[in-house]
Amino acid sequence: MRKPTGNPSGKLVEIDFMSIGRLALAGLFMIAIYLFMQANPAGTGIDSTLLVIAAVIGGYMALNIGANDVANNVGPAVGAGALTLLGAILIAVVFEAGGALIAGGDVVKTIKKGIIDPAMIPDTQTFIWVMTAALLSAAIWLNIATYSGAPVSTTHSIVGGVLGAGIAAGGWSIADWGQVQKIVASWVISPALGGIIAASFLLLIKQTVLRKDDKKAAALQYVPIFMGIMAWAFTTYIILKGIKKIVKVDFPIALGLGFLGAILVYILVKIIITKRAEKIRNTRKGIDRLFTIPLIVGAAFLSFAHGANDVANAVGPLAAINEAVRGGDIASKAHIPLWVMMIGALGIAVGLALYGPKLIKTVGNEITELDKVRAFCVALAAAITVIIASQMGLPVSSTHIAVGGIFGVGFLREHLHTNYNHKIDKIRRHMREEEEKDEATIDAFIEKFNSAKVEEKRLILVELKRKARREEITWWERRRVKKAFKAKLVERSMLLKIVAAWVFTVPVAGLLSAALFFMLRGIMIA
Repeated sequence: MRKPTGNPSGKLVEIDFMSIGRLALAGLFMIAIYLFMQANPAGTGIDSTLLVIAAVIGGYMALNIGANDVANNVGPAVGAGALTLLGAILIAVVFEAGGALIAGGDVVKTIKKGIIDPAMIPDTQTFIWVMTAALLSAAIWLNIATYSGAPVSTTHSIVGGVLGAGIAAGGWSIADWGQVQKIVASWVISPALGGIIAASFLLLIKQTVLRKDDKKAAALQYVPIFMGIMAWAFTTYIILKGIKKIVKVDFPIALGLGFLGAILVYILVKIIITKRAEKIRNTRKGIDRLFTIPLIVGAAFLSFAHGANDVANAVGPLAAINEAVRGGDIASKAHIPLWVMMIGALGIAVGLALYGPKLIKTVGNEITELDKVRAFCVALAAAITVIIASQMGLPVSSTHIAVGGIFGVGFLREHLHTNYNHKIDKIRRHMREEEEKDEATIDAFIEKFNSAKVEEKRLILVELKRKARREEITWWERRRVKKAFKAKLVERSMLLKIVAAWVFTVPVAGLLSAALFFMLRGIMIA
C-alpha cells in the first residue's frame, strides 16, 4: 500500500508501507539471530565475535536464497494457475524448511565444488575472513538480483564469493581453474538441457493428446503414462538429491525404486481418470486440468529437494567458520550443528514469505505464458535434467535448468505459431492468386480450416501443396517472410536480463568478495 504525503517543497512523496514492513521484519529476523548468538549456542567459551557476525550474515544469505532461488520450484505452478501465490508460498515454506531440517545432513563441504584449495590459506583466521567475505558477497549479489527481478544461481553466487576471497587470500594458484571452466560451461549446459527436455515433452504431449480429435480418449491412454514418467523422475530425484544425506542409495537402486513408484502411479492415475472420464471435457482446457495435482506435488518435491541441497549455500560457510572457531583448524568438511541448520531453514522460509512473490511472478508470468501442461513439462524437465547431469558429472544449476525449461517451451510455442501463420498465409495467397477468391470467401475458408479436424487439416495442406505452383524465392525473401510471421511469445527483455545476470554472477560475486576480504582483514588487523 502506498500513501502520498506532503513535504516542504510541495511535492507528493509515496510511502510504500508494505516494503517498509517487509524490511522491518527481515531486520528483526537478523536481530533475533544476533541475540540468539549472544547466548553462545556454539559453546565455544572463547571470544567469537566473528562467529556472531557470520551467523547474522548467514541468516541474511538464507533470506536471499528464499527470496530468489525458491521461485524456480513453485513459479511455473503459480503461472499456470495450479497454485495461488499464497498456496505456493505455504507449500514452499513447509517443504523447503522440511528438506533443510530433515535431509540437510549433518556434514557439509566447507569449500563448495572444490573451487579453491583450503591448504593454501595461510592460517585459520584468514580462512574465517575468506568464508565471511564469501558469504556476505553472495548474499549481496542475490539481493541485487532479486531487486532487479532476475533469478540467479545461489550455488554460483557462493562459488564466486569463495573464489574471489580465496584468490585475495592465497593468490591465483589457489583456484582450481578446471572447476571454474566447468562452472562457466554450466551457463550453457543447464538451460540448454532444461529447455530441450521441457520442449520435447511438450511436443510429445501435443502430438499424442492435444492435437488429437478425440482428446479425451487420447488422455485416457497417454496421461497415465506421463504421470508415471513424472513419478519415476521425481522418486529418483528425491532419493538421489533429497535424502542422500540421510541414506546413501546408488543410482541403479534409486532408478529401480523410481520405476516401482512409476508403475504404482500409472495404475492409480489410470483408475482415477477412467472413473472420471465422463467429467473430462474433450477440449484443451479439459485436458489441462488433469495436470493440476501433479504440478502441486511436483512443486512440493522440488522444494523439498532444494531445501535439502541448497541450505548448504547459506550454512556451509557458517558451519566452516564455526568449526574453525571451535577447533582452530581449517577442515575440508564441517559438522553442521542444529542451531546453524535452523538459521538456514528459517532464513529461507522468512525470505520466501517476505520477498519470494516478486521472483515467483517473474518466473511464472513474465517470461512466457504458461498453462498447466507447459508448467508440467518444465517441472519434469527440472528433475530429469538434474538426474542426467549428476550421473554424467556435468555441473548444472537448478535455477538455470528451471528457467531454461520455461524458455524452451516458450520458444517451441513461437516456432509452432510461426509455422501456423505461414500456413495460413500460403492458403490466402493460393486462393487469392490461383482461385481468385474474394477476401470474405477466403476468411470463411480459413475459419473452416481452423475448426476442421486434425486429419482434415492435413489433407487440405497436402492438396494445397499439390496445386500450388513452384515459387522461386531467394534466401533473403524467405527470411523476410519468416520474420513477418514470427510470433513473439517469449519476453526478449527478460531473456537478456536473465542471461546477463547469469554471466555476471561469478565474476561480480568474486570481485565483491575480494574487496570485502581486504576490508575485513584491514579492520581486524587494525
